[in-house]
Amino acid sequence: MRMDVDSEAKKVIWSLQNNVRSEEERNVFKPTGKKPKSNGPKYVAVVLIGLLAISFVMVQFQKAAVDVCITPAFCINSEDDLLLYVLYVFLNVVVIVFGIYFAYRIGKYLAEKLIK
Repeated sequence: MRMDVDSEAKKVIWSLQNNVRSEEERNVFKPTGKKPKSNGPKYVAVVLIGLLAISFVMVQFQKAAVDVCITPAFCINSEDDLLLYVLYVFLNVVVIVFGIYFAYRIGKYLAEKLIK
């Protein structure tokens, strides 16, 4: 069974606006030349605040007291020096997260160099 299609038939043009937009409304989405705002510092600040909150919660779940000696003369007790210990845990988490991030970036860079 074959369907005959009239190639001379008028094409149907689908338009949601039915061509009622003005020229100014059509130009709204054209590039303006302005650079978009960078939200990088805001995102970094939110991540750091989140990591600080997670560090505080991690310290609260710890039952036994821990002594951490950074130098032989400077030791932090997790019960007596709570804020310093939270800061210590926070810095360790930040080092680990940034280490993973930079390892990813270096790996991605090397992979792009090897593929080319």
